[in-house]
Amino acid sequence: MTILVTGGLGFIGSHTAIELIESGHEVIILDNLINSKLEVLDKLFEITGKRPIFYQIDVTQQAALEEVFQSHRFDGAIHFAGLKAVGESVAKPLEYYYNNLVSTMVLSKLCLKYGVNKFVFSSSATVYGDQISPMREDMPLQRTTNPYGETKAMSERILMDTASVNPDFSVCLLRYFNPVGAHDSGLIGEDPNGIPNNLMPFVTKVAKKELDTLSVFGDDYDTIDGSGVRDYIHVVDLARGHLAAIEKMGPGVSIYNLGTGRGTSVLELVEAFTRVNNVVVPYEVVARRDGDIATSYADPTKAEEELGWSAQKDIEDMVGDAWRFEQQNK
Repeated sequence: MTILVTGGLGFIGSHTAIELIESGHEVIILDNLINSKLEVLDKLFEITGKRPIFYQIDVTQQAALEEVFQSHRFDGAIHFAGLKAVGESVAKPLEYYYNNLVSTMVLSKLCLKYGVNKFVFSSSATVYGDQISPMREDMPLQRTTNPYGETKAMSERILMDTASVNPDFSVCLLRYFNPVGAHDSGLIGEDPNGIPNNLMPFVTKVAKKELDTLSVFGDDYDTIDGSGVRDYIHVVDLARGHLAAIEKMGPGVSIYNLGTGRGTSVLELVEAFTRVNNVVVPYEVVARRDGDIATSYADPTKAEEELGWSAQKDIEDMVGDAWRFEQQNK
């Protein structure tokens, strides 16, 4: 298949591109480089031996995106392009609503126009809101706790409504939890532009002494040690979940959690990083962050039963691969 991957030079998109290429698919990448780097293209070539066609395009720009659709015949699209930081979304809600919703609408509109009938959407566990874990796909969705989560929930509704009146348009919603880690080559990993918003890049930069201390947002949650508990999933496992989805998705709308089914607290992750990599990560506890919840982890049973997918890597793999990437990319 020829697959369009929006946001394909980002953290999850680039790892998914590798899995697609190594499985024999042709990949065409769109990315506006707001939170990614052009040099990732060279690294994809180094890993796979193939250089994907690349367009520097913002997916909200319909005219530019349509030129791409006119130049290629796609069998499917995987939509990663979007702003993704919970805390930033609280501070910049309008920016998040515009970027994340308009990009979904523009891309789905052009998929319909050009007969691209497989659409995999990068959703998030945040759509469940503050419910009791494990999260299951059949749970009724509640209002999320932050604008980022709302953009994912609203995008899901847009795609489900679109699929309901377009029987040939198949949508797969992948609700994934907290991706960390890096490719085992050490060539690509999580490398955000500017100050990191996610936990693992902060941990690695503190370990490298580029930052003084790691901020742990709250130690008074009702969890094993008071810090927030999340379902951390290795980015390679996550990428393989996208490969399984685009290859095996059926008609209509399908929804899958991509997670390990196990919760790990922030302090447990820091301890694992210290132990596996033999490096100190100084941290300080600060106030809770707006929009965060205490505990979130997946029930991944449905993905295993219907897609034949399950996470294979553990927390030690995640912290070891993340540190290898950070050391090799100074």
